[in-house]
Amino acid sequence: MRPVWRATDVRAAETAMLATLPPDTLMRRAATGLARRCALLLSERGGVYGARVLLLVGSGDNGGDALYAGALLAGRGAAVSALPLAPERIHPGGLAELRAAGGRLVEDLPTQADLVVDGIVGIGGTGGLRESAAQLVAGLAGLRTRTGGRALVVAVDVPSGVEVDTGDVPASSNGTPVAVTADVTVTFGCLKPALAVGPAVERAGQVELVDIGLTPWLRATPALEVTEWADVDDWWPRLAASSEKYSRGVVGVATGSATYPGAAVLSVGGALAGPTGLVRYAGGARAEVLHHHPSVIATQRVAEAGRVQAWVCGSGLGTDEVARNELRAVLAAPVPVVLDADALTLLVDGSSAARLRQRDAPIVITPHDREFARLAGELPGSDRVGAALRLAAWMNAVVLLKGDRTVIAAPDGRAFVNPTGTPALATGGTGDVLAGLLGSLLAAGLPAERAAVVAAYLHGLAGREAAERGPVTASDVADALRAVVPA
Repeated sequence: MRPVWRATDVRAAETAMLATLPPDTLMRRAATGLARRCALLLSERGGVYGARVLLLVGSGDNGGDALYAGALLAGRGAAVSALPLAPERIHPGGLAELRAAGGRLVEDLPTQADLVVDGIVGIGGTGGLRESAAQLVAGLAGLRTRTGGRALVVAVDVPSGVEVDTGDVPASSNGTPVAVTADVTVTFGCLKPALAVGPAVERAGQVELVDIGLTPWLRATPALEVTEWADVDDWWPRLAASSEKYSRGVVGVATGSATYPGAAVLSVGGALAGPTGLVRYAGGARAEVLHHHPSVIATQRVAEAGRVQAWVCGSGLGTDEVARNELRAVLAAPVPVVLDADALTLLVDGSSAARLRQRDAPIVITPHDREFARLAGELPGSDRVGAALRLAAWMNAVVLLKGDRTVIAAPDGRAFVNPTGTPALATGGTGDVLAGLLGSLLAAGLPAERAAVVAAYLHGLAGREAAERGPVTASDVADALRAVVPA
């Protein structure tokens, strides 16, 4: 897992660290890493010497980082100009170093630049950009290189204009959401939430983390964690020499109906791609499930299914009294459950609240935004992590809030974000596949939050794998899962 820290925690760590260092040491460390990345980008476009570099310099530490980095680039022969947004508050040490290296100040946005360094605001910024900064950012789209190409943009720590702790892009003072769109963001010491979740991720481009010695000073609990392949590979249940179908786990799938048989086929397909040894299906789509998946044991009702180690319930189930009875039977079982789609709709009227409170076994819910709003009374809003954590605590359930950057929130306050999402998954039925895989992981014995993290990660990889072959259907995703699960 890659930990991600809130801005207040990062600033506290920086303050503690700065008390042990000579002035500007931390800024120079950051600037060295920033200048190195800028130099690599310029080398790919003909070299540093003679390249035109524009620094957008705010009044905070990010502006100082940009100035010191600009001085290093000027020392390698780049033509560096700095455009200060508040000249009277420009970092004096950084400005002196830039001028000594041959850099200069400018008052207006030039017409040409090979590379722009965004040092307007950093992790201390809140709210949208001010009008002058917003106009400057809007003008970046018109900057061209000497050969007519688009100028590259490198953001310092985070793209200016994003909300650091939520990943939102708030409206600027003119009422329009405005933020820098970077090709590369060079961030210092640790990841920040805006680089991992929310619409700000699209503004960050490629993220490069520069070690400035901050890690030992980060005393707080991370705001969230980003899943990595090593976590998924480590947690994936492995076969032993003594394994057999029952010891691997049995997952029950109560999805689909005569009206929506595809939901059953897809959720069973997701479950079969998981680590369990047997899938039991209960529902009105028995014939279709057995036609596509003959290894499944199929019955009409949950009560007839036999023993399982976890249940998946909801996709295509319907919302009539038959569906309600099946949900009651699933909730009565003393095993982990995944509740998706129609099961979430059936929870909204509160009739199952007592059963939910009485359960000792874990619950995982997998809402998209509209389902989340029906459960929580409002959309997730700009702070998706905070919203998911509140719902998880209220329901005492793990919440897998689906989206391009899926958020997994645990009742104990831990949060995770999945980095493998793709727009290719925005098609009907892919959530059914995810629910089936998640149920299989629960039945194999993974803790609820780990099962949700692993399922989201592999589901995203499967979506990407399927997209490489053309337009994606949910069946393609179910098939692709087999190619991406750990060996």
